[in-house]
Amino acid sequence: MKINLISDTVTKPTPGMLKAMMSAQVGDDVFKEDPSVNHLEEKIAEMFGMEAALFFPSGTMANQTAIKLHTQPGEQLICDKYAHIFNYEGGGVSFNSGVSCKLVDGHRGMMTATQVEASINPPDFYHSPLTTLVSIENTTNKGGGACWDFKELKAIREVCDRHSLKYHLDGARLWNALVAKNETTQQYGELFHTISVCLSKGLGCPVGSVLLGDKESINRALRIRKIFGGGMRQAGFLAAAGIYALDNHRERLEEDHAKAKEISSLLQSIPYIKKVAPTETNIVIFEIDEEQRSIEDFMESLKKHHVQLIGMGQGKLRIVTHLDYTDAMHKEFMKILPRL
Repeated sequence: MKINLISDTVTKPTPGMLKAMMSAQVGDDVFKEDPSVNHLEEKIAEMFGMEAALFFPSGTMANQTAIKLHTQPGEQLICDKYAHIFNYEGGGVSFNSGVSCKLVDGHRGMMTATQVEASINPPDFYHSPLTTLVSIENTTNKGGGACWDFKELKAIREVCDRHSLKYHLDGARLWNALVAKNETTQQYGELFHTISVCLSKGLGCPVGSVLLGDKESINRALRIRKIFGGGMRQAGFLAAAGIYALDNHRERLEEDHAKAKEISSLLQSIPYIKKVAPTETNIVIFEIDEEQRSIEDFMESLKKHHVQLIGMGQGKLRIVTHLDYTDAMHKEFMKILPRL
C-alpha cells in the first residue's frame, strides 16, 4: 500500500467528479462562451457575496494577478514572513509586478493589525516604497495549517481602510479554515477586496483556482490573466470538477482534520520527535531530534514502508492529509509510525 502524504494536491478525481467532468457542457472560455466555467464563476461569486469571479489554472496565477491589480511597480505590499506569495511563488511579486514585500515577523504565518500598521511606510516619504497592499494567507501553509482569528482579520481591514490600502486573501486552503472555525464564505466576502480560493487542494479537483472581487477588478483581471498566459479554451471540463467538489467535498474536510490531529498526537509520543506544531486542519509539521535520529534515516525508513512525506527546510517535515488518504491508509500509517 502506497501512502502519499506530500500534499493535498496529489488527489485524483473521484468517480462522481469524473462523471461530472465527462458530461460537462463546454465552449471557448477565452471568448467567455464556456457555460460550465461561467456557472462555476457565478456560483462561487454568489457563495462569497462578491460581484464577480474568474477561473484560473493555478492559485499562484490568481494571487499574482491580484497583486498586479492592486499595485504599481516600485510599490510595496505587507505580508507575513511565512507567506506563500513570498516563499513559494517563484519571486513573482517582483518579476510580474515590480513590487517588494515588507515581511512581518508574525506567529505561524499570522500577523497582527498592530504589526501591519507599524509596517506601513509614510506615504509622503518618497525615499521608501509606497505601501499599497496587505496580503494574508488562510490557512497558513508554512505555519502548519493554522487558522486566523477572524477578529484580527477585521482589525487589519480597519488598518487598511485608515491608510487606503487594498486587502487580498490568499485563501488556498480557506475551505479548511471555514470548516475548522465554523465560519462562512459571506464573512470573508464582506472583508476583502480580492480573494483567491483553490479547488485542487482539499476539495480534490485536478486543476483550478478562482479569484473573486468586484466587477471592475475582475474585468481587469481577465486582461492580466491573458498576459500571464492563463486563458484556457474548453476549460469547462475542469470547471465541472470544481462545481462537483463545492457541492460534495466541503463537509468531508473534517475527516482530513481528524486524521491529521491523530497523527499529530501520535508523533508527540515518539521519543526522537523533538517538536510538533499545533495541528488545526490537515497539515502536520514536525521536527526530528537529530541527536537521536537523522532526518535522512527517518525518511529512508518511511520509504521502505511506501510512505512519502516532504521536507520544508530548516529541519521541518510536513504531512498533509487529503481526499485520497483513506481510512485503511490511515490505520496502516498509525501502525507504521511507532515501529520506525
